[in-house]
Amino acid sequence: MIRSCIYFFVMIAVYATSVHAEAATFSQWLDTFYPYAAKQGIREDTWQRAFALVTTPDADVLKKAAYQPEFTTQIWDYLDGRINRKSIASGHVMAAMYRKTLDTVEQRFGVDSSILLAIWSMETNYGAALLRESRLHYVPRALATLAYGDKRRRKFARKQLVAALKILQAGDVDVKNLTGSWAGAMGHTQFIPTSYLAYGVDMDGDGRRDIWHSVPDALATAANLLKKNGWRTGKPWGFEVRVPKNRASLQGQTKTIAQWKKLGFVRADGGQFTFPGERAELKMIAGKDGPGFLVLRNFFVIKRYNNSDFYALAVGLLSERLAGKGGMVQDWPRPEGSLKAEEKFALQELLQKKGLYKGNIDGHLGPATIKAIREFQRQQGLAEDGKPVRNLLKILRQ
Repeated sequence: MIRSCIYFFVMIAVYATSVHAEAATFSQWLDTFYPYAAKQGIREDTWQRAFALVTTPDADVLKKAAYQPEFTTQIWDYLDGRINRKSIASGHVMAAMYRKTLDTVEQRFGVDSSILLAIWSMETNYGAALLRESRLHYVPRALATLAYGDKRRRKFARKQLVAALKILQAGDVDVKNLTGSWAGAMGHTQFIPTSYLAYGVDMDGDGRRDIWHSVPDALATAANLLKKNGWRTGKPWGFEVRVPKNRASLQGQTKTIAQWKKLGFVRADGGQFTFPGERAELKMIAGKDGPGFLVLRNFFVIKRYNNSDFYALAVGLLSERLAGKGGMVQDWPRPEGSLKAEEKFALQELLQKKGLYKGNIDGHLGPATIKAIREFQRQQGLAEDGKPVRNLLKILRQ
């Protein structure tokens, strides 16, 4: 018993010493970084205001930075979680609520309001993510933590930290509200500090570019990024197409729409191609057995927001649903027995009715859903693999 108590107090002392050493080292790093920030125009009073209450690095930031997903998301699962009844219904509500703002932003920047709504949905679920305070980080501390403790992101974090301090110095936001993701993405439309400085817009005219609280500022800032990166007003992002047999090998090639049409490509929804002289690239994101897309310049402009084909396709497809158009016509090559978007919602609803799932009904089959599936399987004497498949849904419905 005495030995156990001694061990306990020794471990507490070791931990306290470790925390103190870490704080001292971090504090030293801040001291050495300030001269560099000062050369970039950061005043001492701004620095003091930014770090007055910061004494230790943000351990949660380093934890998230080190996290590596154990699996690769398939395109259909990625789209299911972002283009579904919830994101579309919420988008229609936001479109009605901010109709005047969206029309004004669209007129000023030439970017379709449905594209802006889709980006807003993708980035923060129309601002809902900003209400989860536990997931928000104080941006200067988060970036200082990455610059101090993450070798892979050190250069990025140093640059973003100076930019964040410039935002604070300009008076666009105060210390209390300078929050964002663990990597420094901020506001309704998730801008990193350097992008905010380059594209931030004061749309509501209050003298501040407030993407944290002003929806007009956030949407206009997103539109400004797209416009300055070459958005072509009135042009589509692309078309879903039926790929003729033996033409999948043309994946990645670029031709005019008229040339693709001559090769036998047609729109999947039966509509006519517009802008025959525009150049488009054939993308078959799920491979030769999946649907094809002829993507135009605006698709690649969307990728300047997030350099991912998955992201740009999701924005394009969601924008069409928000504009009242139909969804995709062709099916993705999903594995046998896997669930589609509506079935994922149904799965969560049934697990919730059984008291096994307490999360949001959102179609995202994350750890909480998988845990609930395993518990249901345990109760039913099934193999506890946690897989959300159609046979499991069938049993739940019984």
